[in-house]
Amino acid sequence: MSWASRRRSTYLMGIVIFLVLAIGIPVIKYLYRAPTCTDGKQNQGETAPDKGGPCQILDERVLSPASILWSRSFSVRDGLYSSVAYVQNDNAKAGVKLVHYRFGLYDGKNVLVAERTGTMFIMPASITPVYEMNISTGNRAVAHTYFEFSGTPVWERLKNEASVVSVSNREVTGVDTAPRLMAIAENVSVAPISNLSFVAVIFDPSGNARASSMTSLSRLDAGEKQQIVFTWPNRFAGPVGRIDIFPIVPPAPIK
Repeated sequence: MSWASRRRSTYLMGIVIFLVLAIGIPVIKYLYRAPTCTDGKQNQGETAPDKGGPCQILDERVLSPASILWSRSFSVRDGLYSSVAYVQNDNAKAGVKLVHYRFGLYDGKNVLVAERTGTMFIMPASITPVYEMNISTGNRAVAHTYFEFSGTPVWERLKNEASVVSVSNREVTGVDTAPRLMAIAENVSVAPISNLSFVAVIFDPSGNARASSMTSLSRLDAGEKQQIVFTWPNRFAGPVGRIDIFPIVPPAPIK
């Protein structure tokens, strides 16, 4: 090959390389799509398509399932009940923002006498109590209470906002007349918390749940203490043993 031919070949090769770089790279960039948590694929360290890895939604197969510890209904007055269920979640950084549930109240013959549906969240690394009040049974006595999720929980990366609320100084008065439970709620964090709820459950000395109630605070500032009060219209049927009071705050995304 002559010197002129070699030079033409070199020029031609340079043009080809330029065209490949000038056209090919933009085309590749156009066609390439970076992995996301909504692409329907299992990539970027995910343990299932769009679950786990860097995604907000988590793979329920690698988590401990939420367990229903117990559920029970308490007579407030004839034909009117309140119902409580304890839902335990052992996952430290995983919770559920919203899931549907159902309470079924049954008589001694396992006949359904009332039901109540609702929505709840599941707080990370804690027990989330579910409380429903003013359930009418038409003067029929409740012997058994069944609680179930009526939807599939969607697990997400969440933190327990209620973990910074401590409850102390529990005191019950008027057990034989109109019971009243008082306690002190304290926000031990450096940020205010709004829209807190508290569920109280009274147990007898044998560990049987006997009564429940609910109250709320609109706001609890950083480092602030406030008194919370629970009341019942009728006397307790027996002495008081353990007292559970759970602060309830919607879980927040982990940033």
